[in-house]
Amino acid sequence: MARMSDRLASLGSLAASLMVVYAIIRRYLPLHLLEHSLTKHSFRLFASVYPYVRITISEFSGDRLKRSEAYTAVEAYLSGSCSQRANKLKAELGADCNSLTLSMDEHEEVTDDFEGAELWWTSVARTPRSQTVSFFPEAEARRHYRLTFHRRHRELVIGSYLAHVLREGREVRRRRRQRKLYTNISGSRSYEYRKTMWSHVVFDHPSTFDTLAMDPGKKQDIMDDLIAFRNGKDYYARIGKAWKRGYLLYGPPGTGKSSAIAAIANFLDYDIYDLELTSVKDNTQLRKLFIETTSKSIIVLEDVDCSLDLTGKRKPKRKKEGESGDKAKPPEKEDKEESKVTLSGLLNFIDGLWSACGGERLIIFTTNHLEKLDPALIRRGRMDKHIEMSHCGFEAFKVLAKNYVGVDAHPLFEAVRRLLEEVKMTPADVAENLMPKSAEEDDASCLGRLVRALEMGRPGAAAKVEDGSSGDETAESELTS
Repeated sequence: MARMSDRLASLGSLAASLMVVYAIIRRYLPLHLLEHSLTKHSFRLFASVYPYVRITISEFSGDRLKRSEAYTAVEAYLSGSCSQRANKLKAELGADCNSLTLSMDEHEEVTDDFEGAELWWTSVARTPRSQTVSFFPEAEARRHYRLTFHRRHRELVIGSYLAHVLREGREVRRRRRQRKLYTNISGSRSYEYRKTMWSHVVFDHPSTFDTLAMDPGKKQDIMDDLIAFRNGKDYYARIGKAWKRGYLLYGPPGTGKSSAIAAIANFLDYDIYDLELTSVKDNTQLRKLFIETTSKSIIVLEDVDCSLDLTGKRKPKRKKEGESGDKAKPPEKEDKEESKVTLSGLLNFIDGLWSACGGERLIIFTTNHLEKLDPALIRRGRMDKHIEMSHCGFEAFKVLAKNYVGVDAHPLFEAVRRLLEEVKMTPADVAENLMPKSAEEDDASCLGRLVRALEMGRPGAAAKVEDGSSGDETAESELTS
C-alpha cells in the first residue's frame, strides 16, 4: 500500500508539473502555433509507426472538373479484375445494350495481388457539408479511388503496378467501348450548371460503306484515305501538323451525306460530335466545346451554309436619313441570344492553335450549296478532302437494289441503266421507289415502280401527259419491251 501511495503521489506531482509547463507555454506561445506544432509532430509520429502508403486518384481534375483519364482507367481495371471479390456492386448498361457491366459501388474495398504484393483498393465518395440544393458541380459528391499498400512495395507499385493498372484498364475500356452521338447543350445559361458542355445518346446507326449508295471507286478512295489518317500519328508529327483532317461533303439534298458520315464513324469506330452553331454563344464558347471533345471522334457541322452567315461579306451600312428620298428605318432590336460566332472564330476552330488540342479528329462539313461558303473556309488544309455527293448512278442503284429488294440482277436493270443516264434522281428518291409498300410486292413490282418514276422524269414526259398519253402507258411499253 505504501508503494502504491508513493506511485500515486509521484504521478500527481508529474501531472502538476506538466500542467505548470503547459500553462507557461500557452502564456508565451500563441495558441494557433501551439496547435500547429502539436498537429505537425503528431502526424510525424504517426507516419513513423504506420507502415502503409496511400495513393488517391480523383474522379475530376482541372478548372472545369474534367473527368480524369486515370480514374476511368482504374474504374475499368477494377470492374474487370476485382469486382468478383466485391460485396457491393453497381450495374450499368454495356456497349451491346443487352448486358450489364458491374463495377465497385461507393465505400467498397477489394484486395488485389500483384507479383506477390497485396494491395487494397477503396472507392470513396464525399459529399460537401452544405445542405443547400445547388446545380453546380462543386456541390455534388467528390469520388476517388484510394490505393493502400505496405511501404516495402513502394518501388513495385510506382514502377510496375500503376502502369499495369492503366494498361489493363484502357484495354477493358476499349473492349467495352460504347460509341456515342454528342450534341452541344443549347442555351447560354445551361453551360454554367453542367460538368460538360455536351449531352449524348448511344450511337447505333446501321449505315456502312457496304450499304452506302455510292460509286465503288469513290468509296474505296474514301476508305483508303481514312485508313491512312487513322494510322498516320507518326506521319502527322513528322510533318508538323495537328493530327486532324477535314472532309467537305457537298451535293443536293437526298444524296446521302448524313449516311456517309455514319458510315465513316462505323468504319473508324469513332464517336460523333454534332455541333449546332446557332446554339453557340460566341467564339470563346466554341473553343471550350472543342476542348471538351475527345480523340477518336468526328466533329460534324451539317448544312454549314445555313447555320450562320459564313460568307465573309460585310453587311451593308444603313442609309442615313436624308441621303435618299425615303426616311431611314429605325434599327431593329438585336436579339440578345443571337450567336456571335464569327468566320474568323470558326477558322481558328478548324485549324488554328486550338485545333492542336488533342488528336485523331475528323472535322466534316456538309452543304447543299457549295458556292455560298467562303473560299477561306473550304480551302485545302481546312477541308482537305472534297467529296461530291451526286445523283444516283447505276452502280449506286445496284447497291440500293441489293439493300431494298435483295436482287443482284434483273431484266429491268438495263432499262434502269439507260434511264439513269437521262434522268437525275437522288439516291433517296430511288430508295423510296424501291421500298416495298406491302408484303405482297415482289422485286419486279418495286423495280417497275422505279422505271415508271424515271420515265416521268424524262425530258418531255410532262408534254406527253398534256397531249393525252399517260406516263404510266409509256412506262408499261418500256416494261413490255
